[in-house]
Amino acid sequence: MSKAVVLGTGSWGTTFAMILAEAGTSTTLWGRRAEIVEAINERHENPDYLPGLKLPESLRATTDPVAAMEGADFVVLAVPAQTLRGNLAEWKDAIPPGAVLVSLMKGVELGTGKRMSEVICEVAEVPESRVAVVSGPNLVPELARRQPAAAVVACTDEEVAGKLQDACHLPWFRTYTNSDIVGVELGGAVKNVIALAVGVAAGMGLGDNIRATLITRGLAEIARLGAALGADQHTFAGLAGMGDLIATCTSPLSRNRTFGENLGRGMTLAEVVAATKQTAEGVKSCESVLELARKYDVEMPITEVVVGVVHDGLAPSEAALLLMSRSPKPERYGL
Repeated sequence: MSKAVVLGTGSWGTTFAMILAEAGTSTTLWGRRAEIVEAINERHENPDYLPGLKLPESLRATTDPVAAMEGADFVVLAVPAQTLRGNLAEWKDAIPPGAVLVSLMKGVELGTGKRMSEVICEVAEVPESRVAVVSGPNLVPELARRQPAAAVVACTDEEVAGKLQDACHLPWFRTYTNSDIVGVELGGAVKNVIALAVGVAAGMGLGDNIRATLITRGLAEIARLGAALGADQHTFAGLAGMGDLIATCTSPLSRNRTFGENLGRGMTLAEVVAATKQTAEGVKSCESVLELARKYDVEMPITEVVVGVVHDGLAPSEAALLLMSRSPKPERYGL
């Protein structure tokens, strides 16, 4: 039996720990807050993030990261993307030799423009072959009810990807492997930015035509950036690309879409942040995605207006005008 530790007791970390445990992997959750750890151990529930979800009795939790990681085959990182570097610096000395580090995070680091796997390799001083990514259309409230879903397990080492696939594959959670870690990560990070745009449009009362347009042209932006960074274009037609994009842009369960919708209704950024209980990764990552696009000379107009609306005071109506008044272009360009 393989052993895993999930570092982070948020909604996705807790849910993925549940998946691992139900798949037969010996799993421990680490959390900072003693009251959540106690509730997981005694009541088999995470009352703050997933109230009412019955967790497997085999799943254990602790506030001690060193004890949690002892003997782990998989060290799963489930913290907000912008906190990864600092957290991992604290944990790196406790990571077992040979353990695979698994990222559940969908973001691009501010300041460096690095994907999460790149941050992991740098801070933990591990080769790329020991880093894996899990991504796909995985809305947590549905997974918490054990509704059918699928995901991609990506690693440059196909054998490692296969082992992680076995560790989290269930009759209701189907996993596929992929060696294109760049494409899988970019699909997961940039779709949050596009979902903000779709949410803003929905909040303004705009219809399905513009939603479909933003999703489709958003996929084009993701593909252009992916091509510049060396990703496999086929990845963006898969679960970690189109699949995740559709789910995040269309579901009311999506944090990023909901965040954008509130902005489109006229709420200020401060008001939306105050009303948002969990992290909407696109809010911060949109800036780092745009920096990455400019570094590689990739045109990403939707991303540009999202940054404008979220961070620079651009009115949603003005953002819509900027997008619709752009000069005519071929549908496929810049790839």
